[in-house]
Amino acid sequence: MHDPSFILNSINLLFHGALVMFMAAGFTMLEAGLVRRPNMPIQCRKNLGLFAISAIAFLFAGYNLMFHQDLGIWQPRDIAAQIEQGYADHAYWFFQMVFVATTASIVSGAVAERMRLLPFLIFTTFLAAFIYPIQGSWSWGGGFLNDLGFIDFAGSTVVHSVGGWAALTGVIILGPRKGFGTTEFIIASKPLATLGAFILCFGWLGFNGGSQITLSTTEDVISIATIYANTIVAATAGVAAVIAVLVLRYGDIQLSAQNETETKGYIGLIDGALGGLVAITAYPLVSLSLAVLVGALGGLIAMLGGTLLRQLKIDDVVGAIPVHLFAGIFGTLAVCLSHPDANIMAQAIGIICVGAFTVVTSSIIWLAMKYTIGIRRDDE
Repeated sequence: MHDPSFILNSINLLFHGALVMFMAAGFTMLEAGLVRRPNMPIQCRKNLGLFAISAIAFLFAGYNLMFHQDLGIWQPRDIAAQIEQGYADHAYWFFQMVFVATTASIVSGAVAERMRLLPFLIFTTFLAAFIYPIQGSWSWGGGFLNDLGFIDFAGSTVVHSVGGWAALTGVIILGPRKGFGTTEFIIASKPLATLGAFILCFGWLGFNGGSQITLSTTEDVISIATIYANTIVAATAGVAAVIAVLVLRYGDIQLSAQNETETKGYIGLIDGALGGLVAITAYPLVSLSLAVLVGALGGLIAMLGGTLLRQLKIDDVVGAIPVHLFAGIFGTLAVCLSHPDANIMAQAIGIICVGAFTVVTSSIIWLAMKYTIGIRRDDE
């Protein structure tokens, strides 16, 4: 017996999961472009390694912990149970796995240029096997945040803020690059970083669109089309908002011939796009006008957050923390502007619980490695 709904739903998850997997290439290109040239190879190795580690750790521990609240290697159910569910188990595992790899990629860019590769991969193992799935089970796994009414459609908090919190604890414990704040860092390749940003925007359609899960009714198709439009509108609104600020402040988006000033403005445009995307991810089923507002504010928060971190002497090489953490928190709260069942208290509790858990567990792992095997690359 052929079930058209089962087939369409499974293809939906596989196709959108493949788009999200392509985001791994986007993160790699973005990071390789924004670091200094000698550090390009290690960013490529790091992103290949983290994707592999994330997949294995999620298979052997994370998936079951997140959705079934127990440990052990994941195994698909019998075909009858999958048909009753409405989509193939392997398709859903694949879609969820690429989300985990995205979370790890967020951390990778923030700690770039001074973190040893092996400790980072060890941290990725714990992130994918325990930290991400435990907090994910609270909302997407039917846990207490779900019961409380916490809403996070595609992961502004579950994915992006978790990566941002883990990155923030990592860069603080790791410390800044030598010369940070006094030395001008010339990034390796603006074209490469721009390519990475475009790939991330493209892959984000899978991130948000696939979170609709099903593609078996007319309403599902309309929802996914709405999500696609709002996702791109939010990204472009974030860039437009940053351009407006740069014009008002400097009189020209070209800024000046000084490399450092011009580079900050260039990175601001990327932050604007990605900040808008992160903000709309919590609930992209909104009107186009609201998508413009959420995207613009998310982009501005990401750009201004980068300025704040530099003032606080916190060294985040690619701007991962303001983009994924700051804009992620805003996007999670912004759900209350549109979702009829959202309430600010449940959203705030979700942000606080996930943030506290991620900060504590990440700090323990970072500090344990720092005082045992060491996490920082030597000067040479």
